[in-house]
Amino acid sequence: MSKKTEHIEVKGVSVAVTAYPEGDYLSLTDMLKAKDGDFFISDWLRNRNTVEFLGIWESVHNPGFNYGEFAIIRSQAGLNSYKLSVKDWVDQTKAIGLRATAGRYGGTFGHKDIAFEFGMWISPEFKIYLIKEFQRLKDEENSRLRLEWNLQRTLAKINYRIHTDAIKETLLPAKITKAQAAFVYATEADMLNVALFGKTAKEWRDEHPDASGNIRDQASLEQLVVLSNLESLNSVLIRQGLAQKERLISLNDIAITQMRSLMANISLKRLK
Repeated sequence: MSKKTEHIEVKGVSVAVTAYPEGDYLSLTDMLKAKDGDFFISDWLRNRNTVEFLGIWESVHNPGFNYGEFAIIRSQAGLNSYKLSVKDWVDQTKAIGLRATAGRYGGTFGHKDIAFEFGMWISPEFKIYLIKEFQRLKDEENSRLRLEWNLQRTLAKINYRIHTDAIKETLLPAKITKAQAAFVYATEADMLNVALFGKTAKEWRDEHPDASGNIRDQASLEQLVVLSNLESLNSVLIRQGLAQKERLISLNDIAITQMRSLMANISLKRLK
């Protein structure tokens, strides 16, 4: 079972805090070090008030709690002959609020609700400082989580911006070369392809022999928007009597401007 253990300092005593899936559990064994005189967890368990409290806690948090065995234990609690270990309590009632672990870092652990109640048996002062130090630990954990979340969010923004800039470098039309401007294109569609994509449909097919569709089928939404605008503008320029060379240079400048504007707006929206 994956778990993380930290320690808090309570009145000079180091108390282990272990995070289980069911919640945070504090070491009752460590807490006993703050108790004056001989006092054992079994002494705490034999008290009728303790048994009542544990039974109520389990009834609220543990669907598998064995009420039949609990009733037997409760009827015997407080008697001089009554003895009960944490292991017996867990085995008989299927309780989850207390844990007995073996090994070098073992001992008896109680859910924080139960550990705070146990702290009262150490002393009222100890309980107050126990709660205070536990809350400080949780506040520090929350601060670390917020810091990590903000760091991850910032890195995500930076990475997105880098990714977006890379996309912009790919999508932004290149400036028309002198050779492209001097070439006479067989169709207006190819001239528009060169203005926006920097190549004719045939040149694109030669570069992508295995691709499905044509150059316009592979275009981004932004490119298709600009292409539609270029088609409208080109018809206006034709009516004005501009030669294909002049129209190509003008439409290429417009394509660059519009794509840059579209990419900038999309980047800002996604970074918010």
